[in-house]
Amino acid sequence: MTSHKLRVAAVQLNSQDDVERNLQAVSRVVERAAADGVRLAVLPENFAYFGPELGRRSVSERVGDAAAPIQKALSELAKTHRMALIAGGFPELSPELERPFNTCLVFSGAGELVARYRKIHLFDVDLPDGTELRESRDTRAGDDAVVVDVAGFCVGLSICYDLRFPELYRELVSRGAEVLVVPAAFTLLTGKDHWHPLLRARAIESQSYVIAAAQWGKHPKGRTTYGHAMIVDPWGTIVAECSDRVGYVAAEIDREYLDEVRSRLPSLKHRRL
Repeated sequence: MTSHKLRVAAVQLNSQDDVERNLQAVSRVVERAAADGVRLAVLPENFAYFGPELGRRSVSERVGDAAAPIQKALSELAKTHRMALIAGGFPELSPELERPFNTCLVFSGAGELVARYRKIHLFDVDLPDGTELRESRDTRAGDDAVVVDVAGFCVGLSICYDLRFPELYRELVSRGAEVLVVPAAFTLLTGKDHWHPLLRARAIESQSYVIAAAQWGKHPKGRTTYGHAMIVDPWGTIVAECSDRVGYVAAEIDREYLDEVRSRLPSLKHRRL
């Protein structure tokens, strides 16, 4: 059994409604992670813009437009640090101009766009604290699960609210996923009770590493997010977790340990339905 290891990071941000300043914050954190030996960094949902929907529509980009500000910045950042970047979600232009997709982008260490995933499950809820959120009102849903090879690991893509739907992760594992990424902006109210158990459950049932990037703190329109970006191993152990601050946590994912977990308790082979 050949050992294949990769140092990865889950980034935690406090994004606001200013794209330029947000991208500068991303650059600072990624630079620090690169100096720490990280070869794959995952950015949270709304990393480039976290504000009113009218502003979100105005900064939407057509995926594949190398000159578009957000994509250009990500490509240059990945290339400069020779680091793969998974960045999501961000507003992607859709056929409905009023409803952009919420899209996760994957850039290789050469700065090339190699995959995109459009968020499937949209967050429409009325929370006990009186908060009403209707993501589907201003966002168009995607409809396809996506896996991509990143530095020799098969990575399954998801975004935030997707975390509550285990059937998506079962599909990603069926397509070969060994690492699951969850770029998120969990609300404080839901995050404090559900973030840890959901991430650990997805890791355990999928026997996969989980890299969960997060937004933390206060944002425009009265939004407050939970934070606690983390990395979970295939046994369900939290191996790294952010405190309440902007930054990142890093850990090594190990193919040998992944294979060991899957062979020691071969539940993925025992599926009947």
